[in-house]
Amino acid sequence: MSYLDLASHRLHYRIDGDAADRPWLLFCNSLGTDLTMWDGQASALSRSYRVLRYDRRGHGLSSAPLVPYALADLGNDVLALLDALAIERTHFCGLSLGGLTGQWLAVHAGNRLGKVVLCATAARIGTPESWNARIAAVRRDGLGAFVAATAERWFTPAFIASNPDAVGNVLDRFEMTVPEGYVGCCNALANADLRGEIAGIASPVLAISGVDDPVCPPSDLEALAAAVERGRHVSLVGRHLVNVEASSQFNAVLSDFLESR
Repeated sequence: MSYLDLASHRLHYRIDGDAADRPWLLFCNSLGTDLTMWDGQASALSRSYRVLRYDRRGHGLSSAPLVPYALADLGNDVLALLDALAIERTHFCGLSLGGLTGQWLAVHAGNRLGKVVLCATAARIGTPESWNARIAAVRRDGLGAFVAATAERWFTPAFIASNPDAVGNVLDRFEMTVPEGYVGCCNALANADLRGEIAGIASPVLAISGVDDPVCPPSDLEALAAAVERGRHVSLVGRHLVNVEASSQFNAVLSDFLESR
């Protein structure tokens, strides 16, 4: 296991594919998940890329500094990891809060990114009121109370029925998330609004939506693609964790975009 010790917390990360001449590809997770949510992508793409995954602060095997967190804190964690690993430039793929983190990086540190893939995300996700209500409920009831509703938001009923092991693994990781880390990231989501900034993103952007995603519907990803200079949108079968539900199609679309000129 590999860790980066920062002033206030420790980040757990993993690298797959070690050929020095391959470009880097960084994956950034959704709220309430860990780096294993990208197992299907790491397996397929580590033949062509050096794949970097990490657990966001307060998630997986990363520790949770004192809350609240801001989106800039999450973005600066990524930059600290890139600096520590001497990665000057990387392609980026993030989902939900990971996609919002990618937007922040593309706005504030665009020189560090190649192509950017933004999945099941938006320049503004939810409202301060909805995230503050979520924080209060998690503090009161714990994350276990949200497992059933999370499964419904993240996966279609057909996928849940046909892939119980995959769904169960994701939900187990969700329930094991440190509550304070989850709450801290909800604070970041409550205050994050990049709608006035994303037009400045210079990187090529692929926005990927799940056709039936109730959290960030296809219209949110269409808006992202339209707002940037070099953006395009693709919609795949699935709900919020579209990379898990439509893994093969997702990998094909992702590979095609990264390899295109």
